[in-house]
Amino acid sequence: MNQAPRRSDTSHSPTLLTRLRDWRASRGVLDLEAEEFEDEAPRPDPRAMDLVLRVGELLLASGEATETVSDAMLSLAVAFELPRSEVSVTFTGITLSCHPGGDEPPVTGERVVRRRSLDYHKVNELHALVEDAALGLLDVERATARLHAIKRSRPHYPRWVIVAGLGLIASSASVMVGGGIIVAATAFAATVLGDRAAGWLARRGVAEFYQMAVAALLAASTGMALLWVSEELELGLRANAVITGSIVALLPGRPLVSSLQDGISGAYVSAAARLLEVFFTLGAIVAGVGAVAYTAVRLGLYVDLDNLPSAGTSLEPVVLAAAAGLALAFAVSLVAPVRALLPIGAMGVLIWVCYAGLRELLAVPPVVGTGAGAVVVGVIGHWLARRTRRPPLTFIIPSIAPLLPGSILYRGLIEMSTGEPLAGVASLGEAVAVGLALGAGVNLGGELVRAFSWGGLVGAGRRGRQAARRTRGGY
Repeated sequence: MNQAPRRSDTSHSPTLLTRLRDWRASRGVLDLEAEEFEDEAPRPDPRAMDLVLRVGELLLASGEATETVSDAMLSLAVAFELPRSEVSVTFTGITLSCHPGGDEPPVTGERVVRRRSLDYHKVNELHALVEDAALGLLDVERATARLHAIKRSRPHYPRWVIVAGLGLIASSASVMVGGGIIVAATAFAATVLGDRAAGWLARRGVAEFYQMAVAALLAASTGMALLWVSEELELGLRANAVITGSIVALLPGRPLVSSLQDGISGAYVSAAARLLEVFFTLGAIVAGVGAVAYTAVRLGLYVDLDNLPSAGTSLEPVVLAAAAGLALAFAVSLVAPVRALLPIGAMGVLIWVCYAGLRELLAVPPVVGTGAGAVVVGVIGHWLARRTRRPPLTFIIPSIAPLLPGSILYRGLIEMSTGEPLAGVASLGEAVAVGLALGAGVNLGGELVRAFSWGGLVGAGRRGRQAARRTRGGY
């Protein structure tokens, strides 16, 4: 193996992606199209190929973007001297092909992602493994042993803490839109009940679409039951906030951000597949909540459209505390490292302050305010990733939770159930637009950090990124 470069050569690069590009450039293997095929190379090591495939599989299953997975695998292939390697990553499969040259046939391996996990602690460990191996600090045996240790490691949080995190997402979201203690406790119970019901269905082989629909149905039924009790006893509870909070807990923030990141980086097949996953999840939520809302209205339960739960542009301390709690609960449900929780909570407050401040001062539409807040969080999240050597999604995904369009989505479903289909479709369209603004904004923040960072894309990184090559205009 060639002599490994020093760590100081990459210490100022902002992300794993750009550090590995610069490292490959230092070995003269960045431009794969210029390789010569006349000379015969050694046969590829099957242990190294298996390691590269398994690392890529775990990264992809954990929600990493296609570009990051491809670059990590290619860097490992170069580090372990796999000859003339090509990597193909789609939404569900990974292929690694090595060509020794001469009369030797190519050797190809493939892994299929059948189960996706939500464990950002393991993602952080995988990023550290890839970087150390790519910098020559690990050989194949030690890297394989470290990978097995990561896979066998116990969950960073107990299972009950992760389940409670999902419930706390709904509780915090309900407090943000005006729910009190009773409403927050009900939202917690409804979300945990829906999650346990979805888990029960999963163990019996029921498709995930129906799992999500049942979880949404149970949460909406609990909220409507509390609304009925509140009206009968004249308690004055904002019981609709139970449903809003539960919707936020179910919304697919992680695949939404990854889908837009894949599209921007040129991985259009994976981007389309991830975006389709988002819309299927939204469809399941709409089906579950919509069925309950329609039934409740037909049974005579009054739902006041003018008083539906919404945080508006409030900057009251209770709303800011709920935004921080929402981001922290989301981070716990994604098994984010403990050291990342404090900045995640602060970023959850920041994104809400940016959104509410812009809407209050400049009267911008919700989509514009959402996009601006997402850009700020994207910049800070990628900067933190650079400083702490962690993947950016660890900070970004939980931090966007306060702006997930749960209240807008619920309003659209109620409008459609009460005989206002045009207004309902407009609200549902606004919810989709807000979600896309979140994903696009955080990715724009990452591009800004990449473009203006010392090291990184300057030089080697720009040449190595396929999505940066021009397809129009002059060259």
